[in-house]
Amino acid sequence: MTRHLIIVAAAVALAAFAPAHAQSFPDRPIKLIVAYPPGGPNDTVTRVATQGLGAALGQSVIVENIPGAGGRIGTRDVARAAPDGYTLLAGGTNDNAMAAAIYKKLDFDPMKDFAPVAALTTDSTAVVVNPSVPAATLADLVRYGKEHPGKLNSGSTLGIAPHLLLEFVRIRTGVDMLFVPYKGGAPAIADVLANQIQVAASGKSVLLPLIKAGRLRALVVTSAERWPELPDVPTLRESGLDGFPTAIWDGLLAPAGTPADVIAKLNSAENARLKSPETQAAIAKLGAQMRVLSPQEFSAVLVDQVRLWKAVADETGIRLD
Repeated sequence: MTRHLIIVAAAVALAAFAPAHAQSFPDRPIKLIVAYPPGGPNDTVTRVATQGLGAALGQSVIVENIPGAGGRIGTRDVARAAPDGYTLLAGGTNDNAMAAAIYKKLDFDPMKDFAPVAALTTDSTAVVVNPSVPAATLADLVRYGKEHPGKLNSGSTLGIAPHLLLEFVRIRTGVDMLFVPYKGGAPAIADVLANQIQVAASGKSVLLPLIKAGRLRALVVTSAERWPELPDVPTLRESGLDGFPTAIWDGLLAPAGTPADVIAKLNSAENARLKSPETQAAIAKLGAQMRVLSPQEFSAVLVDQVRLWKAVADETGIRLD
């Protein structure tokens, strides 16, 4: 066989192998990394939105929490994983679109090192206080902070949307409020419930049940419109604080270089789950909004999110090592 024929034969063999790989995928369990502790917004939405994904693919999908460093540890682990579709990130706005604007040094590229697979949901955020704080509105909180300097502490995970929201509010209003960093949203919410800190911010999917139960009081929400469940709580824009993004996106991402046909198979399976009545009902119960997009559409969303959150990072001056 001539050298030319050998090359042609090898190319034909590779072409035949590529679709066979996608056809056999997955032939072992898939690991889905959540880069935050259990119980936070990202963890909660991911578990609800991907329930049944394993059954649709014919393999187990194992959710693993790898918290730390504001989500960077788990995100980096996925960036370094084999690009074969067997390790996915529950990422989106916080992990991918925001990180480059906030962190001075990263040992991975939060956009280039990932391939968007499927959107899951959008969520909005609220600023809440412990009921012991004598504030029914944001203006009340500002007044109380000025009258009682050093008495207000706020907290959230470092370097994600709630952190930027709390600093955005502090800078725009001048409220006297010290920020306390947490490893995850769930520990911060636990501390505001216990009045260890007085102010917090988190996603609707986590906060709404606590607000409705009277365990926390909402002062303002980031969505474009008021939450239907809390019609008396104004938006940031109504409160005179324009310029903060109205939504946080959650979705699935794979390491860059994952075969397009594998991504297409994952996208199809996840979108089918999102369209199912049981998943729609569960997401609606959280107060989140379901989003069914192609990988290309989700990629375009994340690019736009980079632009929006860089503006907030620049205004608040948040830069982390």
